[in-house]
Amino acid sequence: MPTALHLAADDAALQAAVQRSRKLLHKRALLAAVASAMPVPGLDWAVDAALLSRLIPAINKEFGLAPEQIDQLDPGKREQVQKAVAMVGSVLIGSFVSRDLVLKAASKIGTRIATKQLARFVPLAGQIVAASVGYAAIRYFGEEHMKDCIRVARQAQLRLN
Repeated sequence: MPTALHLAADDAALQAAVQRSRKLLHKRALLAAVASAMPVPGLDWAVDAALLSRLIPAINKEFGLAPEQIDQLDPGKREQVQKAVAMVGSVLIGSFVSRDLVLKAASKIGTRIATKQLARFVPLAGQIVAASVGYAAIRYFGEEHMKDCIRVARQAQLRLN
């Protein structure tokens, strides 16, 4: 399965957007890991939703796919972007990202989240597992979102600065 960086391999602007997005993603995933290690029920869900509701718009912006950026495109290009978003099937590109929308989209990583919840009840080792799974889940979600952004940018023939 190709990574976002592999998908952007022949486009320097897309590669740069992936690198910037990965820096953001790494920081947020570390915060998610810390929250996952805390033995407070529900804290990780709240933190994950808050982190993702800020991370996804930041990634969109790196790829020129934030709602305000799309609104500034000429009508023909805007239509191309909207069609590309529909083809890719992402509900998180080019729209206002709410916590509810993030939680619905996060159902892709539901098994990992359930594992994280169960692991937390095992002293020490469980917290380490929960933190690892929390980090991995956010990284996976962010990487998949970057791939969607790359696909949309390519299909819509967007030029990134």
